[in-house]
Amino acid sequence: MNYQWYPGHMTKARRAMQEDIKLIDLIIELVDARIPLSSRNPDIDELGRNKSRLVLMNKSDLADPACNRAWTAWFQEQGIKSLEINAQSGQGMKAIQGAVQEVCREKIERDRKRGILNRPVRAMVVGIPNVGKSTFINSFAGKACTKTGNKPGVTKGKQWIRLNKGLELLDTPGILWPKFEDQSVGMKLAFIGSMNDEIIIMDELAVDLISFLQEWYLPLLKERYGLTGEETPVQVLEAAAERRKCYKKGGEPDLSRAAQLVTDDFRSGRLGRISLERP
Repeated sequence: MNYQWYPGHMTKARRAMQEDIKLIDLIIELVDARIPLSSRNPDIDELGRNKSRLVLMNKSDLADPACNRAWTAWFQEQGIKSLEINAQSGQGMKAIQGAVQEVCREKIERDRKRGILNRPVRAMVVGIPNVGKSTFINSFAGKACTKTGNKPGVTKGKQWIRLNKGLELLDTPGILWPKFEDQSVGMKLAFIGSMNDEIIIMDELAVDLISFLQEWYLPLLKERYGLTGEETPVQVLEAAAERRKCYKKGGEPDLSRAAQLVTDDFRSGRLGRISLERP
């Protein structure tokens, strides 16, 4: 299956981001902790050259803790400050204000020397669809100041949010990039729900996901679906259908429903804490 999704509004959003980047001091980039590399838009590196950077690994509660630590160290080696957060529960959010001050220290010091004492840091919040940007801003601000949703593409236009005297945020729509050079990147984005499920063949997606899980997280699969560990991916779907009583008329296992269930079990964390890539 070819994984690609780039609706028209993303081109417009990218152009707007190109203009707005001149107004900001800091890029706060949200990535999905389960795929910290594949969920980074390579365009951001180009657009945000010479800007301070802070990477927030959101949904870290769904990712493998050992991988979270390894990725934090990896970003550090690249000279990028990163934090593990869960915007939904608020975990890790208190450390963000201090991290902003740390990565913008030179800018703040420069302002101070020029006699500019109370100018807030202006930060642009960027990230791919469904990574949790709006939830992060609402959690950080302590109020519902942006639209949120669990479907990719809810945020359509830019919004400035003043958090406090020291920080203003610019929310931007989630954008992917026009072409995935590596199809495994598109596949991982589809796994976590950052592409529109309506353009995906969910049965094939679930088979690809199961193949990965069998290699890296077989004990979690065995426990969830009562497996021996010797099954093929299709047999795993059959076992999941049996477990969840998903049958077609005539009593056959409904593999399409089972595919959606397995994918949802992964996305929600019901399968366990799983990372799809390692540094």
